[in-house]
Amino acid sequence: MSVLVAGAGIGGLATALSLHAAGIGGVRLLEAVPEIRPLGVGLNILPNAVRELDGLGLLERLSAVSVPTGALGYYNRHGQLIWREPRGRAAGHHWPQLSIHRGALQSVLADAVRERLGEGAIVTGARVEHVEEPPNGGRVFVHASGTRYEADALIGADGIRSAVRAALVPGEGPPPWSGLIVWRGTTWAPPFLDGQTMIIAGDDRRRAVVYPMSGGTGTGPVLMNWAVARAAGPGEEFAPADWNRAVPPREFLGDFADLAFDWLDVPALIRTADEAYIYPMVDRDPLPRWTRGPVTLLGDAAHAMYPMGSNGATQAVIDARALARHLACGPDVRAALAGYEAERLPAVTRIQRSTRRRGPEIVIDLAHQRAPGGFRAVHDIFPGSELQDISQEFARIGGFDPATVNEGVSR
Repeated sequence: MSVLVAGAGIGGLATALSLHAAGIGGVRLLEAVPEIRPLGVGLNILPNAVRELDGLGLLERLSAVSVPTGALGYYNRHGQLIWREPRGRAAGHHWPQLSIHRGALQSVLADAVRERLGEGAIVTGARVEHVEEPPNGGRVFVHASGTRYEADALIGADGIRSAVRAALVPGEGPPPWSGLIVWRGTTWAPPFLDGQTMIIAGDDRRRAVVYPMSGGTGTGPVLMNWAVARAAGPGEEFAPADWNRAVPPREFLGDFADLAFDWLDVPALIRTADEAYIYPMVDRDPLPRWTRGPVTLLGDAAHAMYPMGSNGATQAVIDARALARHLACGPDVRAALAGYEAERLPAVTRIQRSTRRRGPEIVIDLAHQRAPGGFRAVHDIFPGSELQDISQEFARIGGFDPATVNEGVSR
């Protein structure tokens, strides 16, 4: 069986490695950029995806370039703790949650692809331009940067502006904008709290996400990932999202100047950033189908979602493992892709819809609405088990509650 994978990002590389591990040869990745470079900022990989990456023999490499996230805390705009929960092994998972630079994750995956599939497995400078679908079975043809490729299956893992998705869903238009503007960056800074905590702080109009993702020993500096977001003002509009549009921190620092707490100074992180990027928070509408014949979608091409709950890269990895398992189960490519879609589409659509409702970050909105000036005790505004219920519901939807991860069957 031969498989073409459009895109050598997290989802595409994980797909190639998963197909190889499943005994499927003839895998080739078509990557639009001329050179794969470690771009981007940080992301989190939840334990359900770390389990799958461990199954590919990559956990040791990933652990060497990441931080195991031990806790997640939600805070109001005054720095008061709303809710704190253990994460990864501290929560009872058999696998950690990893905070990692996107470029480091992509480099680990790309190196493994070259080692296992060969140097020629990744074709750079190959932007998908046209897809020819066979009318009555048979193989699929892909035109990429002037070259025509042929395979038994095509996997569109080419991101939120997927050319493969555009071929399956013509006329869809640009990704819809949430109305939020996001700035992201990295900064070398002293660790905060216990050195392994991810925090989300703010109110219902702006917030900050901060976590360490590499480096540091003892009390020395660590590489922090930070993201700040606010609602757009009147007249603020954006051209199509460019994930690598750099901006000077002074342009947006004032919007978050008061998010300075005794235990973490967010404005100082922004002011001393190594890099800062701006983009509108966009996603894609859920699709009723990802698959047509020998062509299917995966990762952001299938289900781009808001970065709330750490599910972007996580779900792409799980997609990859599920797809490989279905393709390895029999020679009928179309049936395999349909089976993959039937397994993954409903589950990920639920997550997409949850992130549009702000996912677990809804507790910050609720805290501000109920007590904009702060609170004496959090249980005065969140009675009973409301906070725990919100947390557990999102873990259930995302499939990363300890019981599901620890007791499930690996893909």
